Amino acid sequence: MTTLYLICFVLGFVLSVLAAFSGLGRVHLGHIHFGHAHPRIHAHAKPGGPLSALNGFTLPAFLCWFGGAGYLLHQYSSLYAPLVLLLAVMSGLVGAGIFYAALFKLLLPRERVLTAEDTRMDGVVARVSDEIRADGGIGEILFSQADARRSAAARSESGAAIARGTEVVVLRCVHGIAYVSPLEELIERRNV
Repeated sequence: MTTLYLICFVLGFVLSVLAAFSGLGRVHLGHIHFGHAHPRIHAHAKPGGPLSALNGFTLPAFLCWFGGAGYLLHQYSSLYAPLVLLLAVMSGLVGAGIFYAALFKLLLPRERVLTAEDTRMDGVVARVSDEIRADGGIGEILFSQADARRSAAARSESGAAIARGTEVVVLRCVHGIAYVSPLEELIERRNV
């Protein structure tokens, strides 16, 4: 039994590290279908959808906790083998449950997939952080978007220089370069 516990611990640890760094944890066993000649297990994962409790993060966590607790109890306690097995299974379930609760109930619900509208630049009000030089010169603008501070390369729409610190509006974005116009000019044009 000692070898089984040790193999489960090492395998669980290695798979946990792989899942954490490779994104393989998104694989989960979603549905078990019975019918025809034998039961079939299908993996269904919707992008951005909820993950089941049996997935590529919690199964390795279970193996790791099960193996570690089983090995330690088997080696360093005087408990009978069936009791050690029961305590190891309970430890694995608790470990996987803690991991599931921490990751999928606290962290992942706050994540979301960005859409094109979340990162669209047209109409964004920004401040020039590096002067935009005349005749197609490139400067830099700073702005807030999707709860983050961002920067982008910028050119003047009219070709005129725009001083540092000027508030501008992004009129269009082409190949990662924002074409901007000073906010005051746009307000004056609208009032005329």
